[in-house]
Amino acid sequence: MWRIWLLIDPRRVFVIQGIGLAFIAFMIHFILLSSNKYNWIDGPKTAKAPAAQNAPMPAPATAPAGK
Repeated sequence: MWRIWLLIDPRRVFVIQGIGLAFIAFMIHFILLSSNKYNWIDGPKTAKAPAAQNAPMPAPATAPAGK
C-alpha cells in the first residue's frame, strides 16, 4: 500500500477527495430541495383547490308573446 503513495501525491488525493465529497453533498441537498416532501425551506407545496363550479346557465329567454 505504501508504494501507491510514492506514485501519487497524498495532498492532491485528499484535496480532490474533499472537492468530490463536497460536490456530492451539494447535489444531494439540491435534489432534496427540489422534492416536495423534503423541501425544508418552502415546506411542502399544497395542491391548489379546484375552481368553484360556476352557477348553472339561466334558461333561454322565450320570444315575446303576440308576434
